[in-house]
Amino acid sequence: MRATLADQARALGFDCVGITDPEAIADAGRHFQDFLADGAHGDMDWLADRPERRADPRVLWPGVRSVIMLGVNYGPDENPLTILEQRTRGAISVYARGDDYHDVIKKRLKALARWLVAASGGEVKVFVDTAAVMEKPLARAAGVGWQGKHTNLVSREFGSWLFLGAIFTASELPRDAPEADHCGSCQACLDICPTAAFPAPYKLDARRCISYLTIENKGPIPREFRKAIGNRIYGCDDCLAVCPWNKFAQAGREAKLAAREELRAPGLADLARLDDAAFRNLFAKSPVKRIGRDRFIRNVLIAIGNSNEPALAVEAGRLLEDHSPLVRGAAIWALAQLIESDEFAALASPAIRLESDETVRGEWQVMVQANGAAHP
Repeated sequence: MRATLADQARALGFDCVGITDPEAIADAGRHFQDFLADGAHGDMDWLADRPERRADPRVLWPGVRSVIMLGVNYGPDENPLTILEQRTRGAISVYARGDDYHDVIKKRLKALARWLVAASGGEVKVFVDTAAVMEKPLARAAGVGWQGKHTNLVSREFGSWLFLGAIFTASELPRDAPEADHCGSCQACLDICPTAAFPAPYKLDARRCISYLTIENKGPIPREFRKAIGNRIYGCDDCLAVCPWNKFAQAGREAKLAAREELRAPGLADLARLDDAAFRNLFAKSPVKRIGRDRFIRNVLIAIGNSNEPALAVEAGRLLEDHSPLVRGAAIWALAQLIESDEFAALASPAIRLESDETVRGEWQVMVQANGAAHP
């Protein structure tokens, strides 16, 4: 049954499969509780909603007897760090340059689940990153890979580039041995992090993570992290891309998950001009669409402020009158990085009087002071 299941999974487009016991992640559950107690989840309140369901799959579904973990390789065909040198272009995380993986993988999971029910009977449930399931600890327990010091899954065969899905089944299936930790003394992933988001190996403070700041964070990007974000406009791949195990990785074989050409290195000027309709059109079927146009343009403006390209000040200046306070606030910061202090002060004086949003007005005042100090 184990071999037949693996053959069927690979026929459906999965690159790896493993089976574990639902009781196998007790330690991960305790670490997760510590993560929440430290407040390291930031504003991701959904993580703290009934955390016992994540800590124990049997709480989520009492009928589960076996957990099947599956992986789909989405390895890039180029070095994801190269784009960081192109300061007038935006860096989008590898996983978000193609179609939304949730849609691609869920269809495959459902197909495999139907086959499993026909072959062995019993109820099944499928999950792909949208329910209270700790996919990475379960994948480690199932032998698919191990959680590296950056807390992400690492595979000896596919490096850092695996999308995960899970099938919970009421059937008893043979278990696979868990994967050992192969990080050794390496801490390249910790050293490269631009915002020092890892307080210790195997621990992440999401509040400092660029992926959190540009995706999950709904408000302004905290000032202390803006420079470190560089031109990353959706997510961050640094800790994944630098992993030495990627030398064994290969480019993904699923065309729907491959990078669209227009999302490999999009120009910041073009992105800054997107209205809501154009944003939705560009990111149709993409996970980027979920954060909405305003948060995305906020990110683009932070990248514009970090570009060192004075010509982009025009785009930031135009967005000072955007309908969104979130966008206006980011435009103020970007403009302050690109123009001289006297020019900025001339813009700020009337703008502060007319600004209706308290947070945006405060951004003007802070940046006037900071800009003046930077340009005596």
